[in-house]
Amino acid sequence: MHESRTAAAVTGVFFLVAAVAAVTALALYQPLLGDPAYVLGPGADRQVLWGALLEVVLAAAVIGTAVTAYPVVARQGRALALGYVCGRLLEAAVIVVGIVAVLAVVALRQDGTADGDTSLVAVARGLVALHDATFLVGPGLVIGVNTLLLATLVYRGRLVPRPVAVIGLVGGPLVFLSSTAVLFGVYEQVSVWGMLGAIPVTAWEMSLAVYLVVRGFRREAAVLPPRSPLVPA
Repeated sequence: MHESRTAAAVTGVFFLVAAVAAVTALALYQPLLGDPAYVLGPGADRQVLWGALLEVVLAAAVIGTAVTAYPVVARQGRALALGYVCGRLLEAAVIVVGIVAVLAVVALRQDGTADGDTSLVAVARGLVALHDATFLVGPGLVIGVNTLLLATLVYRGRLVPRPVAVIGLVGGPLVFLSSTAVLFGVYEQVSVWGMLGAIPVTAWEMSLAVYLVVRGFRREAAVLPPRSPLVPA
């Protein structure tokens, strides 16, 4: 039981770290993401590099949520739990691709040959577009599937209060559908509709994180394996 409590607390902390790192990194990236000619200007490289470092922390925290939760949630369905681990690894890999794209823009600006070479603006825009695409795939499409997997596991095992699990069961498909709409150009990711589509997942992760840190997985569910349908209640 002590191990389950520790796993729950660490998982919750990883969720909180991931949320803070994601929001802060995106804010630090704004001079680069918001300026098409960043590669030709004086730049804010130190700020952007801090953002990249925070996204490395984000990728590690994303993996951490799956690794630390796995021993407990696997009791509710090993295949689903393994799928969640693989999904979080994929999400982290997509984040890393976005980091590399941002670092490439910084490298172009620092190279010195960028002065007055407007052709590099097109290259930089392509790299920023790549980062934006990873933002759509990782915190959009992939996280939608991951949320549904974890929410299913904790709901099935009653590891957390039902209302918390239901938020994830609703939020996962909703953010996936919203990201699919963005993918096909129905609306922009940075828009009112895009924000509304992401709110339930944010609420799910924060409520889950706080509950796990404060209370941990529910004791009876964390200790006992799921009941076989062949065994009478």
